[in-house]
Amino acid sequence: MAFEIASTAFEYGFPIPVVHTCEGDDLSPLLRWGGEPKNTVTFALIMEDPDAPGGTFCHWIMYNIPADCHELEKIIPIQKNLDNGASQSKNDFGKIGYRGPCPPKGEEHRYFFKIFALRKKLPRESIGDATEFYPAIKDLILDQAEYMGKYYRKT
Repeated sequence: MAFEIASTAFEYGFPIPVVHTCEGDDLSPLLRWGGEPKNTVTFALIMEDPDAPGGTFCHWIMYNIPADCHELEKIIPIQKNLDNGASQSKNDFGKIGYRGPCPPKGEEHRYFFKIFALRKKLPRESIGDATEFYPAIKDLILDQAEYMGKYYRKT
């Protein structure tokens, strides 16, 4: 089985429901994954918008997700350190945790949820923001998977 990530909130390549955006309740969507390599120690997740006017924009970073965790519920607390040992970092809004799609009015953007299977845990404060994400994990990646949704902002 290949390493895969999916959501029950929307189909791959389809619109992300308003409840998960800045026009709704800004709740993180339910995500599930599986098929990771057997020697996976932890997972790291990033959500990015490559269509943002200023270049790729980060909406969410989570790392040190335990290897036995294969799902993130649709409401993840907005806090740095979670009860399961995972940590969240600042997104490009300058906030900890998930911030949903919020493209400029009248534009449709793509949002990629990327999950990485890692061979070891990261130090707890090792990723402060998106600029530190890829350098922190680059030598630890065993496999990766992604899931994409779109959002068009009307107002």
